[in-house]
Amino acid sequence: DKLDEEKHMKTLYAVIGNPIGHSMSPVMHNDLFSLYHIDASYLPFQVQEDDLQTAVKGLKALGVGGFNLTVPYKSKIIPFLDEVDELAASIGAVNTVVNDGGKLIGYNTDGVGFLRGLNVLMSSLKGKNVLIIGAGGAARAIYFTLAKENPQVIDITNRTITKAESLIEACPYPISSNAYSLDAAEKNLALYDVIIQTTLIGMSPKAFEQPLTLNGMKPGTIVCDIIYNPLETQFLQKARQNGGKTQNGIEMFVFQGALAFEKWTGIFPDVERMRETIFTQLGGQHVNR
Repeated sequence: DKLDEEKHMKTLYAVIGNPIGHSMSPVMHNDLFSLYHIDASYLPFQVQEDDLQTAVKGLKALGVGGFNLTVPYKSKIIPFLDEVDELAASIGAVNTVVNDGGKLIGYNTDGVGFLRGLNVLMSSLKGKNVLIIGAGGAARAIYFTLAKENPQVIDITNRTITKAESLIEACPYPISSNAYSLDAAEKNLALYDVIIQTTLIGMSPKAFEQPLTLNGMKPGTIVCDIIYNPLETQFLQKARQNGGKTQNGIEMFVFQGALAFEKWTGIFPDVERMRETIFTQLGGQHVNR
C-alpha cells in the first residue's frame, strides 16, 4: 500500500521570484510534464526577500523535485543551498536547483542555454570576435560560458566602463577581452562576428530605445538580444535591416528551461514544442532569424 501511495504522489517543481506573475516557465514546464507523462506540477511562488530562507526550507520539507530562481534571487539563493556547481559558483548566480535526495544543488543554465541557442545559428565560436553589450548578471553568465568556447576575443561594452572592467577581471577562464565605452564600441562594430545585447533597453518602458546604433556592423553579423518581449526589439530590427542574422531571447529562455528540465527528469525535451508554447503565450508570430 505504501508503495502504491508513493507512486501516486505528484512531484512539485516551482519558480521563485518577486514579481513572478510574468513568468512563462509554469506553462512551458507543465506542458512538458504532460507530454512526457510525468506526474508533476510546476508552480510560481512570489516570495518576499526576508522570507527567502524560509521558502527554501519549506520547499525542501515538501520534497520538491527542484525549482528555478528568477529576479532578484539568483545570487541571494546561494547561502541557502547545500552545494553549488562550479560554473554557477564562478558566475555567482543560480537559476536551477535540483533536490538530490534531500540535498539542494544549484546550477546555472542561463549561459549554457544562451550558447545552445546560439548554436542554432552557428556551430562553433572558435576564432570568432564577440561583443557583449551590458555587464549585469545575464552578461556575466553568457561571458563566462562563451569564454570556454575558444573565441578569438570577447569584448564588453557598458554605459559604466568600470563595471565592464570588473567583469573581465572576474572571469576565471583565459580569454582575450577589452572593456569599451559605448561610443568606442560603436566605432569598431565591423570587427565583430557576434554581437550580444544583454541589457533591458528595448523592453517597456524603453521599448523604442537601442543601447547603441548598429550603423557600423558588417552584413552577416549574428546579432542576439536576450529580450523576448517584444519579440523583435528596435535593436534587432535595425540589425536585420543592416543585413544581420538576428536572434531574440526565446532561444536562450527555451534552452535554459530545457537544460533545467533535463537536470530534474533526465529527459532533454522537445525544444521546438517549447518554442511554440512560448510563441503562443506571447501571442506572437515567428520572427525571421
